[in-house]
Order: sequence, then structure tokens, then C-alpha cells
Amino acid sequence: MAEFYTVRHGQASFGAADYDRLSDLGWRQARWLGEHWCAAGTRFDRILCGDLRRHRETAQGICEGLDLDVSRVELAPQLNEFDFHSVTRSYGERDPQSVPGEGAGRSDYYRFLKKAMLAWAQGEISPVESWQAFEQRIGEALKLIGDSPRGAKTLVVSSGGAIAMMVRQVLGAHAETVTRLNMQIKNTAVSHFFCGADSISLHSFNHVPHLEREGRREFITYS
Repeated sequence: MAEFYTVRHGQASFGAADYDRLSDLGWRQARWLGEHWCAAGTRFDRILCGDLRRHRETAQGICEGLDLDVSRVELAPQLNEFDFHSVTRSYGERDPQSVPGEGAGRSDYYRFLKKAMLAWAQGEISPVESWQAFEQRIGEALKLIGDSPRGAKTLVVSSGGAIAMMVRQVLGAHAETVTRLNMQIKNTAVSHFFCGADSISLHSFNHVPHLEREGRREFITYS
């Protein structure tokens, strides 16, 4: 069977003018993951990533840790995250009182995002990309990933929402699963899948072996 590993991007710049870039810690998380795989002797036949900046920078950091040429990375926009700005804006227009006020913390924002995602999945709001279009796009991404020779290993760098949708589709789970998993996936967390001739199975989910060690646990993040 072929197999693939998904990686959520490293910590992005939450609260900054440009969220779509890695923080200094995000770069370290990515390099640490590459170094972990290098030490373990893990090698990849193919590397795919979304074309958002935080995806490309995470792939670059992993390649640096693996001592690989970043030119090996193939960009695949099917792996991009959903437009959470559009989703939250649409929900805020529907329910203005739910919008976090100035100075609200991350927990307030994430509660708001969860409500917005649930409304999106239920067709109650109409952001730029519909829920059905998002499902279809991630389905196309899974087909692209699965188009690998038997025994090949593929590394896939993406975002929490996109990875959560992959898991939902692989497990045949309810739409609400995407919202729940999206809030749990750690930065640079690894999930492992196997691809058969006509099916994909989930082997492990949301692991950070490069951070679950003495002196690094404090660097486990979710943004």
C-alpha cells in the first residue's frame, strides 16, 4: 500500500496584520519535525503542500530539517485552508451580537469560529466557498494524494480545516466532525494514512513526536 502523512502548518502569526506567515516558533516547529524524521530515517518520495504562504514556509522548514532541496515540493491549491475570514464575516453579518469584541482573547475567537463553521456546514450562511465546494475540493486533494505508486510515501502540508475534512471523508463521519477536529489539530501535528486500491484508512492522528519531549512541550500550539 502507499501511505501519506499530513502535517498542519507551523504556528502562524495570530493577531498580526498578516496571519499567513509563520512565527519564529512556527519555523522552529517545522525544522524540528524535519530533524525528527531525519534522525528516524524517514524519507518521502513525494512532497505536496498548499500554496498559502504558511504552507510553503512549513514545507521549507521541514525540508531544511530533512536536508532536502525545497524544489522537491509540489504546490497543490486543493490543499489550501477554507477562507475562515469569509466564513466568520458571513456569520457575523447573520448574528452581529456573536462577534468577539475588541480585546477578546483567542478562546472567544475560537468559540465564534466554531459557531460559524457549524452554520456554514448546515447551509445557514453563504461565504465565498460553499461547504459542498470545500468538500469537493478536499475530495480532489485526496485523489491527487492517492495517485502514487504502491509503497510510496507522500508528505502533505496543509491546514487544520482541510486535514479535518480529509479525516471526515476517510471515516465517513458527520459534518460536525470537521469543526471538532479542526479545533484540536496542533501546529505541525502529523496524521498518518494508508492508501489501498479503492480506499484510504487512518492509522494515527494529531501526533507531535518532535515536541513531546523534555524542553519542548511548552512549544505545542494550536494557532
